[in-house]
Amino acid sequence: MADNATQRQRRTDTATPRMRLGASGERLAAGWLEARGHTIVGANWRCAYGEVDLIAERAGELIFVEVKTRRGEALGAPEEAVTAANRRKLIATAQTYLMERGAEDRSFRIDVIAVQLTPAGRLVEIRHYPAAVGLEE
Repeated sequence: MADNATQRQRRTDTATPRMRLGASGERLAAGWLEARGHTIVGANWRCAYGEVDLIAERAGELIFVEVKTRRGEALGAPEEAVTAANRRKLIATAQTYLMERGAEDRSFRIDVIAVQLTPAGRLVEIRHYPAAVGLEE
């Protein structure tokens, strides 16, 4: 079975420019989280409700991470792209992940990471929003 990095590489080999941008943002976000003491335990996990970009763990807490990436500022800030519909799907996806693993009682949260790039693709800033998606939504 291929590891997450190999799976991501395969996807980017045949991906559209938009998919490559998203994969690039996810790699940057994963590295940013790891540099701050998080362990990445999964990526691009899918179920019937949707997909979660990254699954991390830190101090016993499971962290589901939605990564939004933008080049330039023409479309607004990346974090502005997290809609109410996205939030509902993220909650359902996280709950399904936990249920499938028999871990419904496990402590978790849903974060958003915004990756801002220049129009040429150079990193400008990474912004982290812990617990950005509330479970009561």
